[in-house]
Amino acid sequence: MTRIFTHPFSKAYWRSAASELRSTKTLVFAALMIALRVVLKSVSIPIAADLRIGVGFLVNAYGAMVFGPVVAVIAAAITDTLGAIFFPTGVYFFPFIFTEIAGSLIFALFFYKTRITVKRVILSRFCIDFFVNILLQTPIMMLYYSMILGKYYAPVDLMRIVKNLAMFPLESLVLALFLRLVIPPTKNMGFILSPTDGLSFTKKHIILLCVLFAVSVSSVAGYYVYHYNHTSLSASYTASERLDKNRQMQAVVLKNTDFDPETTVTIIQSASSRIGQNEITYQLAIFTWVDSDTALTSEIRDTVDGYSISKARGDKRLEETAHATAITFKDSPDLISFENKP
Repeated sequence: MTRIFTHPFSKAYWRSAASELRSTKTLVFAALMIALRVVLKSVSIPIAADLRIGVGFLVNAYGAMVFGPVVAVIAAAITDTLGAIFFPTGVYFFPFIFTEIAGSLIFALFFYKTRITVKRVILSRFCIDFFVNILLQTPIMMLYYSMILGKYYAPVDLMRIVKNLAMFPLESLVLALFLRLVIPPTKNMGFILSPTDGLSFTKKHIILLCVLFAVSVSSVAGYYVYHYNHTSLSASYTASERLDKNRQMQAVVLKNTDFDPETTVTIIQSASSRIGQNEITYQLAIFTWVDSDTALTSEIRDTVDGYSISKARGDKRLEETAHATAITFKDSPDLISFENKP
């Protein structure tokens, strides 16, 4: 018997969701939603400069509302695969399928065979924007940049985070209005039971939006401060930046010590700073060229001066002989202090 569930944490809910796989009407509807999602992946509504609302999430939410979490997961996987085939936007990277699946699953858990309310709409968008688009997407993007592009991707991509947080309230409003429009005809077709009386915004909903927005902003800000204060800036250096920075520190070391400039190679182990401080602390490893059969020519130095600490330690021609700490200003290479540690 068809029924409305108050939550998805019951065997009856999941039996109902699994039974959708045996419904021809549901599967035909799912196929239509998949086609629409694939076509609409690149369609968006401009809001401001570099700020757009995609319309694909509306179809995603609508489909998940009708056919539930089991079919939603399968439909999401098919959508991601077909989208990559027919509308490729770069090198295909399989882990991105998990963000597609997660978004569809969240919509289904909030909307399938239940009374749809503004509160559910807001919470669904919050979970997707914060937990999927920010928390889940970040490690996947880091893997993609590392494995496919051979580049570094910062764990805190402020532009992407700000866009998701900025769009969260607006997307919630658009989704509520969309569902209010499509629920009556969908109900008349026998797909759902939910009325639309819960899709009117009240002061409580505005307060909920503001609270969730504040929670997400403060969480991201707290993580950003922690990450910035505890992560070496050198981890994000490009090859050319690493070469320039190592040579800059080489000049500092040679100026403040009596090491032989012909055989000394200085490598940055870490570069740290803190929010609100105008200085960078460099931990330096000082190496000596010990290969007696090969001179440290300018051509070789072009390579070794660009080493990371792991590459320097793996080069048997270099011997780690000392360490040092140098502190400079953030906006200039001017030295604040230097400490040699033999």
